Parts: sequence; C-alpha cells; structure tokens
Amino acid sequence: MKQTSWVIRLEDAADNTAIEDLQANAFGPGRFARTAFRIRENVPHRPDLSFVGLVGSHIAGSIRLSPILIGETEALLLGPLTVSPDFKNRGLGKALMRTAMNASALAGDKVVLLVGDAPYYSPFGFQQVPLGQITLPGPVDPARLLVALLNGADMPKGAVQGERQVSV
Repeated sequence: MKQTSWVIRLEDAADNTAIEDLQANAFGPGRFARTAFRIRENVPHRPDLSFVGLVGSHIAGSIRLSPILIGETEALLLGPLTVSPDFKNRGLGKALMRTAMNASALAGDKVVLLVGDAPYYSPFGFQQVPLGQITLPGPVDPARLLVALLNGADMPKGAVQGERQVSV
C-alpha cells in the first residue's frame, strides 16, 4: 500500500543525527568525495528551506538547500534529497521537492542548482544547464547538472562556490 500523505515540516537541530543516518544509508561513505557534497562542506544549509518528511514520529526523508554563488549570482544548491529505503517510490521525495521549491520561490530565491536525473527533476522546473554555462569545482556529468530558474531569473553563468567560502 502506497503512502499518499506525509507530515512535512521544517528541519530542526534535533533531526540532524537521523538525517545524517539517512544520507549514510542512501549514499554511503563515498558521498563525501562527490562534487556536490564537497561544495556543501562548511556551508550551513538554510534552515528556512530544509525539510523532513515524517511517518508518525519517524523521519522518513529529508531535503536541504544550501546557499552558493554561481559567478556573482546568489543561488541555492539542492541536496541531498534523501528518502529511507522503507519509504521509496511512495511519493515522499516528490512531496519534499514540491515543498522545498515552493518555499524557495516564496522566499524570493531565483536559482536552484542540483546534480541529478533530469527525468525525475524536470517536473519541478529543472532543465539541463547549457554546456559550459556553469562550472563546478570538481567532476560532474554535464547531463546531470540541472537548474531551476525561479521568479523570472535569467540563466546564471560562472563557477560555483559555497557562499561561506567566498572571500570579501
């Protein structure tokens, strides 16, 4: 039987251990070597745009957005989107995506970047980044580099860096 309704709420500090456990289970120890994870190192995710999906009191999934710069453009890096294997293919990931993307648009954010599968993310407004338009500080399959432009934004151009790592 598929779960069709979830309780989705903002993440809070007490959720961190459960979220880290979900990510470890989903992505394994090699996740820290991936380019997207490296960009997020030492860059706190936005608490107003990071959500958990609950089944009862159990955290079954999470999504985080972190501030980045693409060239001079303020943007968000989506991820990781994580769902417990016990609740995969039941709509929780999509519910978390809708919640995070709606919250981002309402907050006035303009650009959300991610590395992922276009068929999954395109219904949420993501499109493939034109080749060479946005560069990351590590390897990434160009077909998996996706961007959503919110609130009438133009396509940004430039190198991605975590917002906290930018020198003033």
